[in-house]
Amino acid sequence: LSQVIKMVEESQGSKVPIQEFADKVTAYFVPSVLIIAVLTFIIWLIFPDQMKAITALASGFTPWVNPNLGVLTSAIFATVAVLVIACPCALGLATPTALMVGSGMGAERGILIRDGSAIQTLKDVRTIVFDKTGTITKGKPEVTDIIPSEGLDSDYILRLCASVESGSEHPLGQAIVRKALEKGLSLFPLKDFQAMPGKGVMGLLDGKIITVGNPKLLEEIYNKTSLPQWAEKEFLRLESEAKTVMIVAKNGNIEGIIAVADSLKEDSIQAIRELEDMGIRTIMLTGDNKRTADAIAKKVGISDVMAEVLPDGKVNAIKEIQAKFGLVAMVGDGINDAPALTQADVGIAIGTGTDIAIEASDITIVNGNLSVVVKAIRLSKATFRKIKQNLYWAYGYNILAIPLAILGLLHPIIAEIAMASSSVSVVTNANLLKKAKIG
Repeated sequence: LSQVIKMVEESQGSKVPIQEFADKVTAYFVPSVLIIAVLTFIIWLIFPDQMKAITALASGFTPWVNPNLGVLTSAIFATVAVLVIACPCALGLATPTALMVGSGMGAERGILIRDGSAIQTLKDVRTIVFDKTGTITKGKPEVTDIIPSEGLDSDYILRLCASVESGSEHPLGQAIVRKALEKGLSLFPLKDFQAMPGKGVMGLLDGKIITVGNPKLLEEIYNKTSLPQWAEKEFLRLESEAKTVMIVAKNGNIEGIIAVADSLKEDSIQAIRELEDMGIRTIMLTGDNKRTADAIAKKVGISDVMAEVLPDGKVNAIKEIQAKFGLVAMVGDGINDAPALTQADVGIAIGTGTDIAIEASDITIVNGNLSVVVKAIRLSKATFRKIKQNLYWAYGYNILAIPLAILGLLHPIIAEIAMASSSVSVVTNANLLKKAKIG
């Protein structure tokens, strides 16, 4: 809870890029108003007849203006009105009030915005890259198939595989270990465990090298470039069913095949469809093999797939997508996604994922549902729309009001009321954001 509160406070205290422009204008605003006020006083003293004539003409619809006042009094009134009405409060409140309301609305919907600039950037994103495991899928894979080679049984293959995977923190490995324990199988003592990112794992069991992974692992360790006919046939069949397939080998000899599948999140298909309807390109970026990735992408409705990308290659993949399509958002949940989340223009972490991914992100989706990504984009657009409305009002108000004050058409009390009203209107408009249809 304290982490959530901290993230919301950080968001509300951060600045969006457009605020930097407003701050620059405000920095010049006060000295400019002081100069205008001095010039107003001088103009009234140098051209009293002309200025009095203007106030006389306007007296019919400005009852608070007294054209019979002396020149010095009128000059003082006009100068004070300029100083009062040109208060930069509305400019200063325009962005932070909308940002505060927007980040609060996000928190209510499970959208934690760590960096306020993400709100401005996200509205312009036209490409979103998704990790597969734990992002599009539930991240809770289950063992679906165990196919032993001739003369062996499935429990032995599962026991062998689980013994090696007991040293792994990968969800697929944990699923295999969980399956073995559910069946009451004891594990062999594991030595010299090694994880080969994007390929698999290996370790020593009773002095024998056991490998569990894709064919690239066998090729790297044993220079095996092909599988036995039976294994190749089963491997391709299981991959076509959107399953992650692993070859279990002992000293390079294939002992069996084990397949794991991860089901789609309930809202993944709908979320991808809504993003596509919004004109946003969706891309899947995964270290899984291409056949499995293509099968998952086809189910969920993603047309562009970048598969078999190793963890250290995801950053380069994001750079390529940025060069080709412009602003890119990345949605991921794992340790391997953290560098890519940082490289993306907007990093969106799944809150049910790792702490490293969350720390590397700009926005965190607390419940992990992809439909919330759609809401985050709508919130970004609605929040920035309010920011622009506030800034237009603040600038427009000053551009209109200051000349009226210079001409003596605003009594200082009227100017004070107008100044206060401008600030209140900005805050009120920001709070109207709550009525926006975010979902």
